[in-house]
Amino acid sequence: MESAALTIPERNAVEVRFSGFGGQGVVLAGYIAGKAAAIFEGRHATLTRSFGPESRGGACAAAVVICDERVDYPFPRAQDVLVALSQAAYLQHVGKMRPGGILIYEEDLVHPEPPPEGVRMCPIPATRLAGELGRKMVLNIVVLGFFAAVTKAVDPEALRKALLASVPKGTEELNLKAFETGYAYGGKGGEGR
Repeated sequence: MESAALTIPERNAVEVRFSGFGGQGVVLAGYIAGKAAAIFEGRHATLTRSFGPESRGGACAAAVVICDERVDYPFPRAQDVLVALSQAAYLQHVGKMRPGGILIYEEDLVHPEPPPEGVRMCPIPATRLAGELGRKMVLNIVVLGFFAAVTKAVDPEALRKALLASVPKGTEELNLKAFETGYAYGGKGGEGR
């Protein structure tokens, strides 16, 4: 798998959907990505969220549209990037991907079989990597670092700044370490098996 930048030549927007289940930090990951683009890169971004009726364990998604110009429609029409952290999220959203898009998925929880045609597959063992850091709850930040490395949709330094401005006080070091873990994994082409 190559780590070339995500390029959409006919458009200047990138549509991303972070998806999984409640408790995985999906919305926070989307929030940080949008904040990084809008505040720390000076671009435009929108964030829309959806939740299942359960507070934990139900379906959850955050859609981020990032654009160099004003965003004219805040909902992704066809995702350039799908981040799937659960099998149910993958099944719900994979059919809405743009050809040539990037599928980032938690390889221990998502089994994309058969793989979607014309989509770049980027697996990451985010839960295991987060567990090695001592806190499985930072799997979303591991994924965010991986997202930065494999898509180049948002500047990594802007993501680091948005991350530090968004996480609870006292957790900055752990979250930054989680981001760097995912970023390094993505720098290896995402094939660290």
